[in-house]
Amino acid sequence: MRAREFIKQLQSNESYSFSLDEMRDRIKSSKVSLKFELVRLTEKKEIVNLRRGFYLIIPPRYSKQAQLPIQLFIDKLCGSLNRNYYLGFYTAAKFHGASHQQAQREYVMVEKPKLDDITKGEYDIRFFTSSTWPSKNIIEKKSEAGLFKISSPALTAADLIHHQTKLGGINRMLAIIEELSEEITDSDLKDLLTWYPHKSTLQRLGFLLEKIQVNIDLGILYEYLISGYYFPTLLSPKANQNPSAVNNKWKVDVNIKLETDL
Repeated sequence: MRAREFIKQLQSNESYSFSLDEMRDRIKSSKVSLKFELVRLTEKKEIVNLRRGFYLIIPPRYSKQAQLPIQLFIDKLCGSLNRNYYLGFYTAAKFHGASHQQAQREYVMVEKPKLDDITKGEYDIRFFTSSTWPSKNIIEKKSEAGLFKISSPALTAADLIHHQTKLGGINRMLAIIEELSEEITDSDLKDLLTWYPHKSTLQRLGFLLEKIQVNIDLGILYEYLISGYYFPTLLSPKANQNPSAVNNKWKVDVNIKLETDL
């Protein structure tokens, strides 16, 4: 079997990516001849070397944009790296129908250690790491290439708020959080409270959801907060700023002007 035949076989099974190790297990060619074949297929834009030792297959229907949707390869990519993952942030929001001002960059949460971001041709993938891996709030969705994982609406909103300083600030994501709020259910929120470790983020989430006036039972979140200790926190974290007196039950110091273009 040659490389082209191997790739056609993968496509016939609706698989659009492969690792070099996977190919070597199936093709008994020399390393030199296999490398030559891969270079030739890459030059013809039939495959893309996304990351060292990992390739994407570009079928004809995606050849015009020269880009394979991330849901068709992310599970296999992270599997080849032996990492837990989920599509998160703006990428997950898109799958939940909250695609307001959606950027072309894709966002993936992985277990530590950190992975280098991928910026190659049309591909722009940013990896984040989590110190506490979720025990809930990860959803499996199906693509033509199989299952892939994304954060639930509640976890997506929490992640956006927690990492706001790395993602353009709270105002950039406010409209998306507003759209996400329509998808957050009481059970999704309850699941988040069973494991999520960042209390200040939950305070900001409660404050913003109340401001948006959602149809979620925010009493679930408030009762969780008052069952322990929680302290004043800035809505937008600043290195040289401490929270001042607050006049809302979430103890959130609104230190920026909130703006949304939704």
